[in-house]
Amino acid sequence: MDKKYIFVTGGVVSGLGKGISAASIGRLLKSRGIKVTIQKFDPYLNIDPGTMNPCQHGEVFVTDDGLECDLDLGHYERFIDESLNRYSNITTGRIYMQVLNKERNGEFLGKTVQVIPHITNEIKETVYKAGEISGADVVITEIGGTVGDIESQPFLEAIRQVRTEKGSDNVLFVHVTLIPFLPKSEELKTKPTQHSCKELMGMGIIPDLIVTRTSMLLPQELKEKISLFCNIKPENVIENLDVDSIYDVPLMFEKQNVAQIIMKKFGLKETKNDLIEWHNLCKKPENIKEKVEVALVGKYVSLHDAYISIYEALSHAGVMNKVDVKIRWVDSEDIEKQGAKKLLDGVDGVIVPGGFGNRGIEGKISAIKYARENNLPRFGICLGMQLMVVEFFRNVVGLKDANSLEFSADTKNPVINIMEDQVNITQKGATMRLGKYPCTLDIGTNAYKAYGENLIYERHRHRYEFNNAYRQLAQENGMKIAGVSPDNRLVEIVELEDNTWNIGVQFHPELKSRPNNAHPLFRDFVKAMKENRYKA
Repeated sequence: MDKKYIFVTGGVVSGLGKGISAASIGRLLKSRGIKVTIQKFDPYLNIDPGTMNPCQHGEVFVTDDGLECDLDLGHYERFIDESLNRYSNITTGRIYMQVLNKERNGEFLGKTVQVIPHITNEIKETVYKAGEISGADVVITEIGGTVGDIESQPFLEAIRQVRTEKGSDNVLFVHVTLIPFLPKSEELKTKPTQHSCKELMGMGIIPDLIVTRTSMLLPQELKEKISLFCNIKPENVIENLDVDSIYDVPLMFEKQNVAQIIMKKFGLKETKNDLIEWHNLCKKPENIKEKVEVALVGKYVSLHDAYISIYEALSHAGVMNKVDVKIRWVDSEDIEKQGAKKLLDGVDGVIVPGGFGNRGIEGKISAIKYARENNLPRFGICLGMQLMVVEFFRNVVGLKDANSLEFSADTKNPVINIMEDQVNITQKGATMRLGKYPCTLDIGTNAYKAYGENLIYERHRHRYEFNNAYRQLAQENGMKIAGVSPDNRLVEIVELEDNTWNIGVQFHPELKSRPNNAHPLFRDFVKAMKENRYKA
């Protein structure tokens, strides 16, 4: 069977949920036994988002093979429950870099290098490779940005060419647009959608499906109007309404026969239909009266998308524990100004996520100290784990100047050290310890109880590590080394020997949590908060 290709574009405004639409289509097709993979093209010139401020772009997601990529890939993985790879997120910068490297190597045999065909060929090759490497039947590609943006034009031209090369029976275009509501006149307006589709058609692309972001149901007459002006069947105009949870979107699409429309176009047959599992997953738990409140202490909390995978992992764990997890978003710089007690009073646990740079660090350390002294469950991730170590050595062991070399080059007690292979690195992009690495767990620790196995694999993104010169001193004072790399060189997990659930991990477990399978560490963290709150 020929591979099938679905391209998801966006119009009118950004932020309409192209990624969730793409992921939802992927979920519906996979539920019918069709193997899918998803990728995203981002039109910015950065090689990847690894050097971008999370307040500007949201979190940086990391794949098993070490690609730093857009947060939408987290949604893709959570929806289709598949691990993606370095062909799953491509930027304009990376495309141009690859083409120019070929030019420098003489691969174009002296020809003039141009956007068409060289850049567009590179884009198409990336689409085809994603299908080949994954073995997918259907490749779903989201085009970032908005139709009309100058940055997106090479991608749109490339996907137009894909239809010519692969045949119209093997390519389907989905266009996501906005239907605004004017409250004064109480009207839904289709004109922005008409103009967006006209712009797309001017580039040689006619949408097969139009997904309309709207706050209310579209009257049939409006669907027929969009059909008339956008050269599409009325039943192919799909409503994407506001929902309580993003996981409800596949079910909304299912009611509108999105999967059937796509499969009919491609001539695909379903071999199973297990969407009932997704239905059960999305059922709102009834009679949940118990709740917990966790303080997420970060430095990018002004944009919640900077911690989107942690938010989702806590939500998944809440469902498994039958408890409503509320997040108190706490800026670590505010703790430095107002104190931990004022901002953390009443929470059931504290989670300190990753980050980079000196800003707000002392606030995070104060939060960790407050949680330890008040016997609250605590969870440190990446930088959060490193700061748990710093706080422990400062306030338990008594090394008052204990610090990380990332924040103090002249500390006499660098309990967090730069990794050996990072010392001479000058370029910042894609040079950290990235991707999936193994870790062996110490039997008898909370980490081992959570995983239930001795060898685990988790995704990393860091330059600094626990300084092995302080291992023995840590253990003598009550800090367990709960997990290490198989060669015993790198400390991966630490715990404190007290009566509360407290774990610091060097990796990012939130990246592997799934709505149908909460990550074991998040599951047990939420369980500990629930037990702590409702203990007799």
